[in-house]
Formats: sequence, C-alpha cells, structure tokens
Amino acid sequence: MAKRKKATVYQVFTRLFGNTNTTNKPWGIIEENGVGKFNDFTTKALKSIKDLGITHIWYTGVPHHAVIKDYTKYGISNDNPEVVKGRAGSPYAVKDYYNVNPDLAINPENRLEEFKALIDRSHKAGLNVIIDIVPNHVARNYKGETNPDGIVDFGANDDTSVEYHKNNNFYYIPGEEYKSPNWKDGLLPLGGEIPEDKIEPFKEVPAKWTGNGSRLAQPNINDWYETVKINYGIRPDGTYDFDTLPDYFFHKNYEEHYTFWKNKEVPDSWIKFKDIALYWLNFGVDGFRYDMAEMVPVEFWSYLNSHIKMQKNDAFIMAEVYNPDLYRDYILLGKMDYLYDKVELYDGLKHIMKGYGWTDHIAVVQNNLKDIEHNMLHFLENHDEQRIASPEFAGKAEIGKPAMVVSATLSTSPTMLYFGQEVGEPAKENTGFGSASRTSIFDYVGVPTFQRWVNNKKFDGGQSTKEEKELRDFYKRLLNVTINSSALMGFYQEIHFYNKETTKDYDHRIFSFVRWDKEEKLLIVSNFDAEKTYNLDLKLPESMVTSWGLTDDTYELVEKLYGKIKPPLEVKNKEGHIKIELLPLESFIFQLQ
Repeated sequence: MAKRKKATVYQVFTRLFGNTNTTNKPWGIIEENGVGKFNDFTTKALKSIKDLGITHIWYTGVPHHAVIKDYTKYGISNDNPEVVKGRAGSPYAVKDYYNVNPDLAINPENRLEEFKALIDRSHKAGLNVIIDIVPNHVARNYKGETNPDGIVDFGANDDTSVEYHKNNNFYYIPGEEYKSPNWKDGLLPLGGEIPEDKIEPFKEVPAKWTGNGSRLAQPNINDWYETVKINYGIRPDGTYDFDTLPDYFFHKNYEEHYTFWKNKEVPDSWIKFKDIALYWLNFGVDGFRYDMAEMVPVEFWSYLNSHIKMQKNDAFIMAEVYNPDLYRDYILLGKMDYLYDKVELYDGLKHIMKGYGWTDHIAVVQNNLKDIEHNMLHFLENHDEQRIASPEFAGKAEIGKPAMVVSATLSTSPTMLYFGQEVGEPAKENTGFGSASRTSIFDYVGVPTFQRWVNNKKFDGGQSTKEEKELRDFYKRLLNVTINSSALMGFYQEIHFYNKETTKDYDHRIFSFVRWDKEEKLLIVSNFDAEKTYNLDLKLPESMVTSWGLTDDTYELVEKLYGKIKPPLEVKNKEGHIKIELLPLESFIFQLQ
C-alpha cells in the first residue's frame, strides 16, 4: 500500500495565467488588456508547475460566469453591466454551470472541448484538476444555454408568487421589482464609461433575494448584487424543510451518509447541484473548491459530498468555512476533506509577518486543531487575500519565507500556493473594479511579476529578476521537500516553548518544532525577524530524545532545503543540542541521519 504524502494545490486564476499583455488600463476591455486562454497551459507550462512541487491544480474561474463581451453569435445571451462586477465579471457569479467561460477559449464555440483538452494535458503532466462550485448563489441572470438532456434551469419551475417554497430554487420578493444599488464613485457599471441613464435597467420581476442574503428589492452597493441566493430548503424564519442528521453521524463514513439520503425527499436545489458535480466528475475533473460553504446547510454537504465520493472516492474536496465553531460540523457531518485554515493559522501568521504577532500563537493554533489538523488547508495567499509583497501587507515577498516553511511543514494538511506568490507578485495595479494589494478577479489585467516568469510563454523566467528567480527556487525546494517527506504525514510536537524557556536569545520571533515517523525524523526552525541574526544552542527536550530512541551521542543532521550546513546533534544527559546561526528570515529543515 502506497504511503500517504503531502498534497500541494496550485491555485491559478485561469484568465490571467497566460496573459502577456502589459497595458493594464483601468477598466480596459479584453482587446486592450488581453486575456489568457486554456491553450496557454501548454505541456511546458504544466511541467513547470508540476516541477514546482505541485500535485493538484485549481483552475479558478472556469465555469461560465457573467461577462460583458458580446458572444451572441455563439448562442450566448448578453449580460447587463448593472449586474456584472468589473469589466471581466466575477468568477463567483456563475451564469451556466454546464459550460465554461467563453473568454478562455480560442474558439468560444468549442470552449468545452478546449477545456477537456486542458484537463487531459494536466493529467498527462501528473496534476489533478480542481474547479470551483459556488452553491450559495448564482448570477442574477443565470441562463443555462447548453444543459444536458433532462436538466431544468435554476428557477424555471419556481412558483414566483410566494417568497418561499421548498422546491423553489430562489427566494422571491413578490410584488416588487429589482432595482440596482445606489452607485458610488468607482463602482459605477463599467467604471462610469456609460452614463447611468444610458444603461438599460436590468429587469427582474419579482425581485429575488441577493446572494449574501439581502432581502431588499434594491440591495446595498456592498451586497453581492450581481448574484441571487439559492434556496436549500431553509424557510425565511430559519427553520429547516428537510431531514437533519443525527448526532451520531459525526462518526459515520460517506457510504453511510449516502445511504441516509438515498430514500429521503430533498429540496430541488440539492439535486441540481448534485447533478452539476457529477457532470464535471464525468467530464474528468478530480475535485472541487466550494465558495462560502458555511452559507449552505451542512446536511446538503453530507448529501452532495457522499454522492461525489460514491462516484469518485478520491475526489479532492476543499471549502471556505471561516467560523472555527463550525469546522468539525462541516468536516465530520458535511464530509469535507479540507477547509481553509484562515481564521486560525493564516491570520496568526499574517500578524507575525507584519511584525506585531508572536510565534507562540502558532503552537496554540495547532494544539486547538489537533483532532482535525489534517483537514485544515494551509495557505499564505489566494484570490481573496492581499499579496505578501504588497505595501499594504508586508511590502517584501521574502518576509513570507519563514511563514511558508511553517505553513507547509506544520501539519499533514495540504499546502496551497497562489500563482505569482512564488515570484513575489505585489499586485500594485488599480485595474478597475479590483483594487491594489489583491490581484483583481473582476478585471482584464496582466500580472507583471508573473509575466516576467512566463517570458512570452516560454515559462522559463527569462525576464525575471535575480530576486524573483531566487524566491521561486525557494518555493520549489520547499514544496518538493514536503511532497517527498514521510515524516510530514507523521507526528508533530512543538519544541518552541521549551527553547523559549531554556535557550539563550531564543524569543517570540522564532518558531521550532519536530516532525517524525518510523522512517524519517525532522527538526524545523524558522526566524521570522527580517533584521536579526540568532546564534542559538537549539535544544531537543528529553521527551523527544526518548521518543526518537536517542542516547548520549553525536548524530549527523542534513539540512533539506539548501544543504549548506550539517551541524551535529549532540545529546548530553538526555537533552539534544544543535548550535546554529539563523540569519534573518532563514529557516532550516534538519533531517536526522
């Protein structure tokens, strides 16, 4: 039986990856600012991603979402700018779940075939493919143009005379017509390019609830006005119109969850999203990332994920859940594989990187999550978060290096990397609807630092600076260590507090811990300080010396990241000692020989 190894996810914003256009005009159209295509993920490009130490690729923004460009000659209805965010549209306002974004195809008529070819290329490169499913909401103008036989569109059979019915796909505001928000400067449709009185008002009668749950016929500018909320059988008063899972189902496997739902009557929206997920599994994808999963009842996830696992038991399922009190419900009852570890680990690491957090917090987080540590996906960047190198965050990509070492090696959970993070992209551009510090998901835009690596689609870093190449080399070394280490799927113990109490000069800007199994023993230490060098006699406490079966002797260590140093581990009186110089932002991964 093959041993488990760490998984690594490369999140790539699909429309931006291969875009070599450097214009970056605010609110620029596709012809001005350019757009990447499925075909930009060439065999060479995918190999460069695989070689980075990646096992899974998450193609963000693939399902057909609302866009501004006119594709009517391909049988696609136009979208009204009043309900499209940005010039390129939000990937989380899906308009047709059975097709893909026409912007991404060389020939929009063959867009499904082009995506299928990308899946095949990805698989040949040794990468598993993940796409988004956004169950909480759909585009305000959802219109399935290419539904498979027997598939009925969302809302097609709804009774729009009532606010709620169990089998309605949407919630309604009977007797009222949808009105667009009162626009603010900078958030006008198309950036104000077309005067408000010249835009044909978007028609929706009766008005529907908005994606974030607003029940106003005229949502607020900060509401998710471009989307509508899906009804999962939760009545407007918050009570459930479906069976709930018994508490003992926390300990049941997906087969038992599947059996539980087999003869139950479930709301129509559940069935629709189950059909969508199974369609894409049959198409060739290997897993899903779920947007805002905690806004959808956990029973639905039990239903959906058990159906997915029955069809593909190794499907990779990850989700956004930001309330730590709900983590175990969504993992154990909802049968999620992985949840974002944002509120606990990411937020703590961000504070440390910004200079005011203490590394003590890392050990506390890991202890609090020890029963579900494998299920908590680690990351330092994604499309929702600020780029590490942005002035609004750390201002320098290298400041993320110790945090990345800790994030990638702390637990058995997968590690996620956002494209451009590995070369220090700072996201400085104000591109329209999106704002600086986050790479825009709403606009047509180039990603300058990443474009230098792409080097006119040679994917060789030919235009990258020395610093960018060195940073990418660091990420490549680190991720390849993680996916090839058996210890990182084994045991964990922090040695941070022991060293803080007993080691001279060791303080809250350092973090140290050990990982081990029968075959491999690792000691990991990171310096989060950007200026201070530490000269340490790092200690391995007696409990670990005993656990590792060491006696008073001298042992050889090999440093796994760069291999520049091989300090001895000296065990004296059942305590280990390693004398090291730890430079600013430096980390060591020592393996006991």
